[in-house]
Amino acid sequence: MAKVISLINQKGGVGKTASTNAISACLKHMGYSVLCVDFDPQGYLSFSMNADTRDHSTIYDVIKHNVKPRYAIQKSNVVDIIPSDALLGNVEREFTGPGSEQMLKESLKTLLPMYDYILIDSPPELGLLSSNVIVASDIVLIPGLSDGYSLHGIIQVHETIFRIKKVFNPNLTIAGMFLLRYYPREALSRTTRETAQMLATHLNIPLLDTVIRHSNVISKAMTTLQKDIIDYAPDNNAVQDYTALVRELFERRLL
Repeated sequence: MAKVISLINQKGGVGKTASTNAISACLKHMGYSVLCVDFDPQGYLSFSMNADTRDHSTIYDVIKHNVKPRYAIQKSNVVDIIPSDALLGNVEREFTGPGSEQMLKESLKTLLPMYDYILIDSPPELGLLSSNVIVASDIVLIPGLSDGYSLHGIIQVHETIFRIKKVFNPNLTIAGMFLLRYYPREALSRTTRETAQMLATHLNIPLLDTVIRHSNVISKAMTTLQKDIIDYAPDNNAVQDYTALVRELFERRLL
């Protein structure tokens, strides 16, 4: 049965989608079967994997029960994916009744025996879509940039995750925070890491040891070439960092 991993942050542009893509690629290259689910109406994860959202079913069709989940899966250059498009944004208006937080979890049930891991990319807003992601997850990761601004919203993110965990998903594991676009030689990055450690201690969640160094190569691989980052640049610093991050999660017995 698949473990369901999601990446959550209320702030956009913190590398959440790139990390979902990268972690899925790392798991695939370790020999695991992986499915990604794009649950962000912006569809950036779908784009990064060159998924077809015009002539193919999306996660919106799945939760609307217009198509069975397995028929929405596409093979991509990275891993299997159920893509998303702007129609997913209608969910906030269309689903308001009891049980609306469970839609994604119910949709994934039949897919759990098919994969080792299912990774979900979530929208930056902490609304119904993000609630669905948290309810459907076994493990939550919180990415943040190596600057002070990106840490400000983590308390609110943590409060939201903890509230949903308490009511809907008591077995949820908050695997911790990790920092991206890290510049080892810059004092700001080092100071931010120290602040992040204090924040993690205050929230009683781990700050993962692995940091993801800044790299334009990852952006090029995902947004311009839409390629698997490990196939494209296995020796790149950030690619190696993502591999180390996944290994750390295994060492901590979080995966």
